[in-house]
Amino acid sequence: MMVEQQVAKPTWRKITEFPLVAMVIGIALMAGSIQLTSFLFHFIPKKGIPAHTREIVIGLAVVAVVIAVYKLAIRHLGEQPRDDLRSEHAARDLGLGLVGGTLIFSAVTAVAALLGVYHIVGPGDANDIFYTLVTMGIVPAVMEETLFRGIMFRHLEDFGGTWFALALTSALFGVAHIFNPNATYFSSFAIAVEAGIMLGGAYMLTRSLWLPIGLHAAWNFTQGEIYDVPVSGIDQHGLVQAKLSGPPILSGGTFGLEASVIALVIATAFGLWLVVRAVRAGHLVRPWWVRRRLARAEASSSEKTIWVDVDRDPDLRTPVDPA
Repeated sequence: MMVEQQVAKPTWRKITEFPLVAMVIGIALMAGSIQLTSFLFHFIPKKGIPAHTREIVIGLAVVAVVIAVYKLAIRHLGEQPRDDLRSEHAARDLGLGLVGGTLIFSAVTAVAALLGVYHIVGPGDANDIFYTLVTMGIVPAVMEETLFRGIMFRHLEDFGGTWFALALTSALFGVAHIFNPNATYFSSFAIAVEAGIMLGGAYMLTRSLWLPIGLHAAWNFTQGEIYDVPVSGIDQHGLVQAKLSGPPILSGGTFGLEASVIALVIATAFGLWLVVRAVRAGHLVRPWWVRRRLARAEASSSEKTIWVDVDRDPDLRTPVDPA
């Protein structure tokens, strides 16, 4: 009779699998891959290559490298490895995100127009549409969602639970935008609440990065290219020429509509809806220490059974309670 024994993990593995350590390793891998890719592009001659073309190529290359590093290494980190860029339901979730992001920011713009703070003043053009799609849509969506949701949310949740991860990643997401052009403390607060909850809720609901990536990319592309609204403080050239006016609390000022109470209310409401759906689906995770305590309690309370194996008399092979 063979008895299966559980081999204890080596100390180095226990350390690297601890949620916060795994998170740091993931961030380091992502940052290193981005820096290495950007460094290699310095050796490509700039002469004869338009600046926009170069930015598009570099952006797409960085995205490809980040996805590759995630697939090859980052997804394997932690005590329970998980692929948040799996192909299952990828097209569906990405498509829903693209549609959702477009509709949500269209609703924000429509309300701003009704309140008289958003005005279309002339026609634009589609000259920079692909450039905007890549640099303001695809690149920030993939990179930021991989970092904030795929690495930070995942491991912070594994450590401190779902609510801890949602609160902290939302706050950090807002802080990260304080360095954007025309940023204010209120714009960072608005980004933290409206985008942090919306994108975090999308990740909680699907346990995949495709829905938040779609929401993020469409949100940026729609406000910049379609409605000519600054994207997180960065001025854009869109299909129309538009301007924002009126009190900054409604218009968002030079930062754009993301810093308005209009976006704060609409996007946050949508995000809370996603969070509620995730809760009802049972997608909440307890803190690391709570899970460990419950596991120990379950192990100590479980009844142990000893089998007495007497070859002479098979009838004596009965369970005996050690107590």
